Amino acid sequence: MSLVIAPLYAGLIGLLFVLLSVLVIAARFKTNVSLGDGGEQLLIRRIRVQANCAEYAPLGLILLGMAELQGAPGWVVHLLGLMLVAGRVLHAAGFGRVPEIMPMRSAGMVLTFAMLILTALANIGHAVL
Repeated sequence: MSLVIAPLYAGLIGLLFVLLSVLVIAARFKTNVSLGDGGEQLLIRRIRVQANCAEYAPLGLILLGMAELQGAPGWVVHLLGLMLVAGRVLHAAGFGRVPEIMPMRSAGMVLTFAMLILTALANIGHAVL
């Protein structure tokens, strides 16, 4: 069995991460800070948005790939992948704005956590059954 669906979502998350990285680089040029955050609020925010993606997305992708390898139906893998991508995009868009758009940020975290919990439970359930 091979992965055919999870790589799509890994690619989308990869593109999102590159976009967030470009936004950090742009903020570095704008604030003239090459290392750290220099106390610049714009740079601090963009670094945290990027880091938040880096903190949650890898685990989601690992769990997604494992669920697919364990034989989860394709529509379920797609649904979980969409939850992860949508959650990370919503969170980044809501958290990255000044002022924050809390409903977007919150929806992003709910989608991300729901995806992580569902895939974690599915993987555990499949492993013990």
